[in-house]
Amino acid sequence: MSGPLHGVKVVELGVWVAGPAAAGVLGDWGADVIKIEPLSGDPARTFQRMFGGDMPNNPVFELDNRNKRGIALDISTPEGREIALELLDQADVFVTNVRVDALKRAGLDYDTVSARNPRLVYGQITGYGLEGPDANRPGYDIAAFWARSGIAHMLTPDGGALPFQRGGMGDHTTGVTFAGAISAALYQRERSGLGQMVSSSLLRQGVYTIGFDLNMMLGWGQHPMIGQRTQMMNPSVNNYQAGDGKWFWVVGLEGERHWPPLARVAGHPEWIEDERFVTPLQRAINHKELIALLDEAFSGKSLDEWADIFATEPDMFWSPVNSAEEVLADPQLRHAGGLIEVPDEYGTTTMIASPADFHGTPGEPRWIAPKLGEHTADVLRELGRSDAVIDELLARQVAAQFVEE
Repeated sequence: MSGPLHGVKVVELGVWVAGPAAAGVLGDWGADVIKIEPLSGDPARTFQRMFGGDMPNNPVFELDNRNKRGIALDISTPEGREIALELLDQADVFVTNVRVDALKRAGLDYDTVSARNPRLVYGQITGYGLEGPDANRPGYDIAAFWARSGIAHMLTPDGGALPFQRGGMGDHTTGVTFAGAISAALYQRERSGLGQMVSSSLLRQGVYTIGFDLNMMLGWGQHPMIGQRTQMMNPSVNNYQAGDGKWFWVVGLEGERHWPPLARVAGHPEWIEDERFVTPLQRAINHKELIALLDEAFSGKSLDEWADIFATEPDMFWSPVNSAEEVLADPQLRHAGGLIEVPDEYGTTTMIASPADFHGTPGEPRWIAPKLGEHTADVLRELGRSDAVIDELLARQVAAQFVEE
Protein backbone atom coordinates (compact mmCIF):
# COMPACT_ATOMS: atom_id res chain seq x y z
CA MET A 1 0.00 0.00 0.00
CA SER A 2 1.34 3.43 -0.96
CA GLY A 3 -0.61 6.24 0.62
CA PRO A 4 -4.04 6.49 2.26
CA LEU A 5 -5.79 6.92 -1.12
CA HIS A 6 -4.26 3.83 -2.73
CA GLY A 7 -6.96 2.26 -4.90
CA VAL A 8 -8.89 5.50 -5.42
CA LYS A 9 -9.31 6.37 -9.10
CA VAL A 10 -9.19 10.05 -10.00
CA VAL A 11 -9.85 11.64 -13.38
CA GLU A 12 -8.51 15.17 -13.78
CA LEU A 13 -9.56 17.65 -16.44
CA GLY A 14 -7.41 20.50 -15.22
CA VAL A 15 -5.62 23.49 -16.67
CA TRP A 16 -2.81 25.68 -15.38
CA VAL A 17 -2.40 25.11 -11.63
CA ALA A 18 -5.39 24.92 -9.24
CA GLY A 19 -7.09 21.79 -10.61
CA PRO A 20 -3.85 19.95 -11.39
CA ALA A 21 -2.53 20.90 -7.93
CA ALA A 22 -5.56 19.37 -6.21
CA ALA A 23 -5.29 16.17 -8.25
CA GLY A 24 -1.53 16.21 -7.72
CA VAL A 25 -1.95 16.17 -3.95
CA LEU A 26 -4.39 13.26 -4.27
CA GLY A 27 -1.75 11.52 -6.36
CA ASP A 28 0.87 12.18 -3.68
CA TRP A 29 -1.53 10.55 -1.23
CA GLY A 30 -1.62 7.40 -3.36
CA ALA A 31 -4.54 7.87 -5.78
CA ASP A 32 -4.38 6.62 -9.37
CA VAL A 33 -4.77 9.89 -11.31
CA ILE A 34 -5.52 9.99 -15.03
CA LYS A 35 -4.93 13.44 -16.46
CA ILE A 36 -7.00 14.34 -19.54
CA GLU A 37 -5.36 17.00 -21.70
CA PRO A 38 -6.40 18.57 -25.00
CA LEU A 39 -4.29 17.60 -27.98
CA SER A 40 -2.42 20.88 -27.57
CA GLY A 41 -1.67 20.02 -23.93
CA ASP A 42 -2.39 21.62 -20.58
CA PRO A 43 -1.37 25.29 -21.05
CA ALA A 44 0.78 24.93 -17.92
CA ARG A 45 3.24 23.10 -20.17
CA THR A 46 4.08 26.55 -21.59
CA PHE A 47 5.73 27.50 -18.29
CA GLN A 48 8.81 25.81 -19.68
CA ARG A 49 9.12 28.39 -22.47
CA MET A 50 7.65 31.24 -20.43
CA PHE A 51 10.24 31.06 -17.66
CA GLY A 52 12.94 28.72 -18.87
CA GLY A 53 13.33 29.45 -22.58
CA ASP A 54 15.06 26.37 -23.96
CA MET A 55 15.49 24.59 -20.62
CA PRO A 56 15.15 20.80 -20.98
CA ASN A 57 12.50 20.31 -18.28
CA ASN A 58 9.52 22.05 -16.70
CA PRO A 59 9.77 22.08 -12.87
CA VAL A 60 6.61 24.19 -12.50
CA PHE A 61 4.53 21.62 -14.39
CA GLU A 62 6.29 18.72 -12.67
CA LEU A 63 5.31 19.93 -9.20
CA ASP A 64 1.57 19.53 -9.83
CA ASN A 65 1.57 16.62 -12.25
CA ARG A 66 3.88 13.94 -10.89
CA ASN A 67 2.39 10.51 -10.16
CA LYS A 68 -0.23 10.94 -12.93
CA ARG A 69 -0.94 9.05 -16.12
CA GLY A 70 -1.67 11.23 -19.10
CA ILE A 71 -4.12 10.87 -21.99
CA ALA A 72 -4.46 13.47 -24.77
CA LEU A 73 -8.08 13.65 -25.93
CA ASP A 74 -10.26 15.95 -27.99
CA ILE A 75 -13.40 16.04 -25.87
CA SER A 76 -15.16 18.29 -28.39
CA THR A 77 -15.62 15.23 -30.62
CA PRO A 78 -18.35 12.66 -29.87
CA GLU A 79 -15.79 9.86 -29.56
CA GLY A 80 -13.53 11.91 -27.30
CA ARG A 81 -16.46 12.88 -25.10
CA GLU A 82 -17.57 9.26 -24.80
CA ILE A 83 -14.07 8.17 -23.80
CA ALA A 84 -14.00 10.86 -21.09
CA LEU A 85 -17.41 9.73 -19.83
CA GLU A 86 -16.30 6.12 -19.74
CA LEU A 87 -13.30 7.12 -17.65
CA LEU A 88 -15.63 8.95 -15.27
CA ASP A 89 -17.95 5.93 -15.13
CA GLN A 90 -15.07 4.00 -13.57
CA ALA A 91 -13.72 6.80 -11.40
CA ASP A 92 -14.16 7.60 -7.73
CA VAL A 93 -13.28 11.28 -8.15
CA PHE A 94 -13.41 13.91 -10.88
CA VAL A 95 -11.28 17.04 -10.40
CA THR A 96 -11.65 19.97 -12.76
CA ASN A 97 -11.11 23.70 -12.85
CA VAL A 98 -12.51 24.14 -16.35
CA ARG A 99 -15.30 26.70 -16.36
CA VAL A 100 -18.81 25.37 -15.78
CA ASP A 101 -20.21 26.56 -19.12
CA ALA A 102 -17.40 24.81 -20.98
CA LEU A 103 -18.07 21.59 -19.09
CA LYS A 104 -21.75 21.80 -20.03
CA ARG A 105 -20.86 22.25 -23.70
CA ALA A 106 -18.64 19.18 -23.47
CA GLY A 107 -21.35 17.13 -21.75
CA LEU A 108 -19.21 16.75 -18.64
CA ASP A 109 -21.34 18.83 -16.27
CA TYR A 110 -22.31 17.50 -12.85
CA ASP A 111 -25.89 16.52 -13.73
CA THR A 112 -24.81 14.51 -16.77
CA VAL A 113 -21.86 12.78 -15.13
CA SER A 114 -23.49 12.03 -11.76
CA ALA A 115 -26.51 10.49 -13.50
CA ARG A 116 -24.15 7.93 -15.02
CA ASN A 117 -22.06 7.41 -11.89
CA PRO A 118 -23.93 8.34 -8.68
CA ARG A 119 -20.94 7.29 -6.54
CA LEU A 120 -18.65 9.82 -8.16
CA VAL A 121 -17.24 12.67 -6.08
CA TYR A 122 -17.37 15.53 -8.58
CA GLY A 123 -14.89 18.27 -7.68
CA GLN A 124 -15.25 21.70 -9.27
CA ILE A 125 -12.79 24.55 -8.64
CA THR A 126 -13.84 27.97 -9.92
CA GLY A 127 -12.54 31.49 -9.76
CA TYR A 128 -15.57 33.07 -8.11
CA GLY A 129 -18.07 30.36 -7.18
CA LEU A 130 -20.91 28.50 -8.87
CA GLU A 131 -23.57 31.20 -8.59
CA GLY A 132 -23.85 34.95 -9.08
CA PRO A 133 -23.03 37.34 -11.92
CA ASP A 134 -19.34 36.34 -12.03
CA ALA A 135 -19.83 32.59 -11.72
CA ASN A 136 -18.44 31.96 -15.20
CA ARG A 137 -15.84 34.69 -15.12
CA PRO A 138 -12.29 33.48 -15.71
CA GLY A 139 -10.23 33.80 -12.55
CA TYR A 140 -6.52 33.21 -12.41
CA ASP A 141 -5.29 33.20 -8.83
CA ILE A 142 -3.67 36.63 -9.13
CA ALA A 143 -7.12 38.03 -9.93
CA ALA A 144 -9.53 36.05 -7.77
CA PHE A 145 -7.29 34.96 -4.88
CA TRP A 146 -4.80 37.81 -4.68
CA ALA A 147 -6.50 40.97 -5.88
CA ARG A 148 -10.25 40.60 -5.47
CA SER A 149 -10.08 38.83 -2.11
CA GLY A 150 -8.29 41.80 -0.55
CA ILE A 151 -4.92 40.15 0.05
CA ALA A 152 -2.96 42.51 -2.20
CA HIS A 153 -4.57 45.57 -0.62
CA MET A 154 -3.97 44.28 2.90
CA LEU A 155 -0.26 43.96 2.14
CA THR A 156 0.09 47.44 0.65
CA PRO A 157 1.01 50.34 2.97
CA ASP A 158 -0.48 53.77 2.27
CA GLY A 159 1.19 55.22 -0.77
CA GLY A 160 3.09 52.02 -1.47
CA ALA A 161 3.19 50.01 -4.66
CA LEU A 162 1.02 46.92 -4.89
CA PRO A 163 3.01 43.76 -4.12
CA PHE A 164 3.23 41.02 -6.72
CA GLN A 165 2.12 37.52 -5.82
CA ARG A 166 4.49 34.63 -6.35
CA GLY A 167 3.38 32.08 -8.91
CA GLY A 168 0.57 29.73 -7.95
CA MET A 169 0.21 30.86 -4.32
CA GLY A 170 -3.58 30.85 -4.39
CA ASP A 171 -3.73 27.85 -6.70
CA HIS A 172 -1.63 25.70 -4.39
CA THR A 173 -3.45 26.62 -1.19
CA THR A 174 -6.75 26.01 -2.97
CA GLY A 175 -5.42 22.68 -4.25
CA VAL A 176 -4.50 21.47 -0.76
CA THR A 177 -7.84 22.64 0.64
CA PHE A 178 -9.63 20.87 -2.19
CA ALA A 179 -7.77 17.61 -1.69
CA GLY A 180 -8.97 17.63 1.90
CA ALA A 181 -12.55 18.35 0.81
CA ILE A 182 -12.45 15.51 -1.73
CA SER A 183 -11.19 13.15 0.97
CA ALA A 184 -14.04 14.19 3.29
CA ALA A 185 -16.56 13.51 0.51
CA LEU A 186 -15.02 10.07 -0.06
CA TYR A 187 -15.40 9.36 3.66
CA GLN A 188 -19.06 10.39 3.52
CA ARG A 189 -19.55 8.15 0.48
CA GLU A 190 -18.42 5.19 2.55
CA ARG A 191 -21.38 5.88 4.82
CA SER A 192 -24.05 6.82 2.28
CA GLY A 193 -22.91 5.01 -0.86
CA LEU A 194 -23.40 8.20 -2.87
CA GLY A 195 -21.00 10.76 -4.25
CA GLN A 196 -21.66 14.48 -4.34
CA MET A 197 -20.56 17.77 -5.83
CA VAL A 198 -17.63 19.37 -4.01
CA SER A 199 -16.75 22.95 -4.93
CA SER A 200 -14.34 25.66 -3.93
CA SER A 201 -13.14 28.91 -5.45
CA LEU A 202 -10.01 30.97 -5.54
CA LEU A 203 -12.00 33.88 -4.13
CA ARG A 204 -13.17 31.85 -1.13
CA GLN A 205 -9.64 30.63 -0.49
CA GLY A 206 -8.27 34.16 -0.61
CA VAL A 207 -10.94 35.51 1.73
CA TYR A 208 -10.32 32.68 4.19
CA THR A 209 -6.57 33.32 3.98
CA ILE A 210 -7.12 36.82 5.40
CA GLY A 211 -10.10 35.76 7.48
CA PHE A 212 -8.23 37.06 10.56
CA ASP A 213 -8.74 40.62 9.26
CA LEU A 214 -12.07 40.19 7.52
CA ASN A 215 -13.76 38.54 10.48
CA MET A 216 -12.56 41.43 12.62
CA MET A 217 -14.19 43.76 10.12
CA LEU A 218 -17.44 41.83 10.45
CA GLY A 219 -17.30 41.84 14.23
CA TRP A 220 -15.68 45.17 15.07
CA GLY A 221 -15.72 47.21 11.86
CA GLN A 222 -11.94 47.52 11.87
CA HIS A 223 -8.79 45.49 11.39
CA PRO A 224 -5.13 45.89 12.40
CA MET A 225 -3.10 48.42 10.50
CA ILE A 226 -1.10 47.36 7.48
CA GLY A 227 2.33 46.56 8.85
CA GLN A 228 5.25 48.93 8.39
CA ARG A 229 8.32 48.12 10.41
CA THR A 230 8.86 51.66 11.75
CA GLN A 231 5.28 51.82 13.02
CA MET A 232 4.92 48.50 14.82
CA MET A 233 3.26 49.26 18.14
CA ASN A 234 4.72 46.05 19.55
CA PRO A 235 8.41 46.18 18.56
CA SER A 236 8.74 42.57 19.74
CA VAL A 237 6.87 41.57 16.55
CA ASN A 238 8.97 43.12 13.82
CA ASN A 239 11.78 42.53 11.38
CA TYR A 240 15.35 43.67 11.96
CA GLN A 241 18.58 43.66 10.00
CA ALA A 242 21.80 42.14 11.26
CA GLY A 243 25.18 43.70 10.63
CA ASP A 244 25.84 41.50 7.59
CA GLY A 245 22.71 42.78 5.86
CA LYS A 246 20.58 39.71 6.56
CA TRP A 247 17.07 40.21 7.88
CA PHE A 248 15.18 38.28 10.53
CA TRP A 249 11.78 38.39 12.20
CA VAL A 250 11.26 38.59 15.94
CA VAL A 251 7.93 37.02 16.90
CA GLY A 252 7.20 38.13 20.45
CA LEU A 253 3.41 38.18 20.47
CA GLU A 254 3.11 37.91 24.26
CA GLY A 255 4.47 41.23 25.49
CA GLU A 256 5.12 40.32 29.13
CA ARG A 257 6.69 36.99 28.22
CA HIS A 258 8.73 37.91 25.16
CA TRP A 259 10.00 41.41 25.92
CA PRO A 260 12.58 40.47 28.60
CA PRO A 261 14.42 37.89 26.44
CA LEU A 262 14.45 40.33 23.52
CA ALA A 263 16.01 43.03 25.68
CA ARG A 264 18.59 40.58 27.04
CA VAL A 265 19.70 39.20 23.67
CA ALA A 266 19.96 42.74 22.30
CA GLY A 267 22.52 43.35 25.06
CA HIS A 268 20.40 45.78 27.04
CA PRO A 269 18.80 44.02 30.02
CA GLU A 270 18.38 47.43 31.63
CA TRP A 271 15.62 48.17 29.10
CA ILE A 272 13.39 45.63 30.88
CA GLU A 273 12.88 48.11 33.76
CA ASP A 274 13.35 51.30 31.73
CA GLU A 275 10.29 53.46 32.35
CA ARG A 276 9.99 54.06 28.59
CA PHE A 277 9.60 50.35 27.88
CA VAL A 278 8.52 48.70 31.11
CA THR A 279 4.95 47.88 30.00
CA PRO A 280 3.35 46.98 26.67
CA LEU A 281 1.60 50.36 26.71
CA GLN A 282 4.86 52.25 27.25
CA ARG A 283 6.55 50.26 24.50
CA ALA A 284 3.66 51.13 22.19
CA ILE A 285 3.87 54.82 23.09
CA ASN A 286 7.64 54.83 22.53
CA HIS A 287 7.73 52.28 19.70
CA LYS A 288 9.66 54.47 17.24
CA GLU A 289 12.41 55.12 19.75
CA LEU A 290 12.59 51.45 20.75
CA ILE A 291 12.70 50.22 17.14
CA ALA A 292 15.57 52.63 16.43
CA LEU A 293 17.47 51.37 19.47
CA LEU A 294 16.93 47.75 18.45
CA ASP A 295 18.07 48.56 14.91
CA GLU A 296 21.26 50.02 16.32
CA ALA A 297 21.84 47.04 18.59
CA PHE A 298 21.25 44.41 15.92
CA SER A 299 23.55 46.14 13.44
CA GLY A 300 26.54 45.17 15.57
CA LYS A 301 26.74 41.46 14.73
CA SER A 302 26.15 39.07 11.85
CA LEU A 303 22.99 36.98 11.74
CA ASP A 304 24.97 33.82 12.53
CA GLU A 305 26.33 35.51 15.65
CA TRP A 306 22.84 36.61 16.65
CA ALA A 307 21.52 33.09 16.09
CA ASP A 308 23.97 31.78 18.70
CA ILE A 309 22.90 34.47 21.14
CA PHE A 310 19.19 33.92 20.48
CA ALA A 311 19.67 30.23 21.26
CA THR A 312 20.51 31.11 24.86
CA GLU A 313 16.93 32.33 25.45
CA PRO A 314 14.20 29.65 25.16
CA ASP A 315 11.50 32.35 24.91
CA MET A 316 13.24 34.21 22.10
CA PHE A 317 11.02 33.38 19.13
CA TRP A 318 12.55 34.39 15.81
CA SER A 319 13.20 33.28 12.25
CA PRO A 320 15.63 34.24 9.50
CA VAL A 321 14.19 35.78 6.34
CA ASN A 322 15.49 33.21 3.88
CA SER A 323 16.12 33.58 0.18
CA ALA A 324 15.02 30.79 -2.17
CA GLU A 325 18.57 29.41 -2.12
CA GLU A 326 18.67 29.48 1.67
CA VAL A 327 15.30 27.76 1.97
CA LEU A 328 16.46 24.86 -0.18
CA ALA A 329 19.75 24.61 1.70
CA ASP A 330 18.06 24.68 5.11
CA PRO A 331 18.61 21.21 6.64
CA GLN A 332 15.39 21.54 8.63
CA LEU A 333 13.38 21.56 5.40
CA ARG A 334 14.49 18.02 4.58
CA HIS A 335 13.95 16.89 8.17
CA ALA A 336 10.42 18.31 7.94
CA GLY A 337 9.77 16.28 4.80
CA GLY A 338 9.67 19.30 2.51
CA LEU A 339 11.79 17.73 -0.24
CA ILE A 340 11.16 14.43 -1.99
CA GLU A 341 12.99 12.39 -4.59
CA VAL A 342 10.72 11.54 -7.52
CA PRO A 343 11.82 8.68 -9.81
CA ASP A 344 12.62 9.70 -13.37
CA GLU A 345 14.26 8.10 -16.38
CA TYR A 346 17.75 8.86 -15.06
CA GLY A 347 17.31 8.20 -11.35
CA THR A 348 15.41 10.77 -9.29
CA THR A 349 14.46 14.43 -9.44
CA THR A 350 14.33 16.48 -6.24
CA MET A 351 11.01 18.28 -5.83
CA ILE A 352 8.97 20.16 -3.27
CA ALA A 353 6.63 17.85 -1.35
CA SER A 354 2.95 18.51 -0.76
CA PRO A 355 2.47 19.60 2.86
CA ALA A 356 1.05 16.58 4.68
CA ASP A 357 2.39 13.19 5.73
CA PHE A 358 0.59 10.01 6.77
CA HIS A 359 2.64 8.11 9.28
CA GLY A 360 0.51 4.98 9.26
CA THR A 361 -0.05 4.81 5.49
CA PRO A 362 2.82 6.80 3.99
CA GLY A 363 2.76 7.54 0.29
CA GLU A 364 5.78 7.54 -1.93
CA PRO A 365 6.52 9.35 -5.20
CA ARG A 366 6.14 7.04 -8.17
CA TRP A 367 7.11 8.93 -11.33
CA ILE A 368 7.50 12.36 -12.85
CA ALA A 369 4.79 14.14 -14.82
CA PRO A 370 3.64 12.38 -17.99
CA LYS A 371 4.62 13.58 -21.42
CA LEU A 372 1.63 14.80 -23.41
CA GLY A 373 -0.33 11.67 -24.34
CA GLU A 374 2.25 9.37 -22.77
CA HIS A 375 -0.35 6.87 -21.52
CA THR A 376 -3.06 7.39 -24.13
CA ALA A 377 -2.82 3.90 -25.58
CA ASP A 378 -2.61 2.22 -22.17
CA VAL A 379 -5.68 4.05 -20.87
CA LEU A 380 -7.68 3.30 -24.03
CA ARG A 381 -6.79 -0.38 -23.77
CA GLU A 382 -8.04 -0.38 -20.18
CA LEU A 383 -11.35 0.90 -21.57
CA GLY A 384 -11.48 -2.07 -23.94
CA ARG A 385 -10.34 -0.36 -27.14
CA SER A 386 -8.40 -2.61 -29.50
CA ASP A 387 -5.11 -1.57 -31.02
CA ALA A 388 -6.86 -1.11 -34.38
CA VAL A 389 -9.45 1.22 -32.84
CA ILE A 390 -6.71 3.10 -30.99
CA ASP A 391 -4.78 3.58 -34.24
CA GLU A 392 -7.95 4.93 -35.87
CA LEU A 393 -8.59 7.38 -33.02
CA LEU A 394 -5.02 8.59 -33.27
CA ALA A 395 -5.21 8.93 -37.04
CA ARG A 396 -8.43 10.96 -36.80
CA GLN A 397 -6.94 13.12 -34.03
CA VAL A 398 -9.59 12.18 -31.51
CA ALA A 399 -6.66 11.27 -29.31
CA ALA A 400 -2.91 11.78 -29.42
CA GLN A 401 0.01 9.75 -28.15
CA PHE A 402 3.47 10.83 -27.13
CA VAL A 403 6.13 9.68 -29.56
CA GLU A 404 9.76 9.62 -28.46
CA GLU A 405 11.88 11.81 -30.74
